[in-house]
Amino acid sequence: MSDVEEFILQFSGHQRAVLEYFHQLFTQELQLTDKLRYKIPFYDGKTWICYLNPTKGEKIELVFLRGRELSNAQGLLNHKGRKMVSGIEFASVAEIPKELINEIIQEAIYLDEIGKT
Repeated sequence: MSDVEEFILQFSGHQRAVLEYFHQLFTQELQLTDKLRYKIPFYDGKTWICYLNPTKGEKIELVFLRGRELSNAQGLLNHKGRKMVSGIEFASVAEIPKELINEIIQEAIYLDEIGKT
């Protein structure tokens, strides 16, 4: 079992379900590498693409490292005053707009593949 999988098992209910959903998507479907950094799961291609951050409000925030560079055509990303990263919070798997999230993830992976701008 990986460090990230052990991290996910510390949670229960909706938080664990959201973590498991994204972990499976990133590692199995998109073939990204998982690694525990700063005590939270990060997912990498050539560089760090995104991470999953449990929030105090019982949600999970999906955060993109190059979030400010993403188009945010879907209008879902929230910068929260941060200079580089942007994220989206989810309280349950049911509220994840899967098609729109997949668009954002594909754009983030594309940015990772082309390198720095």
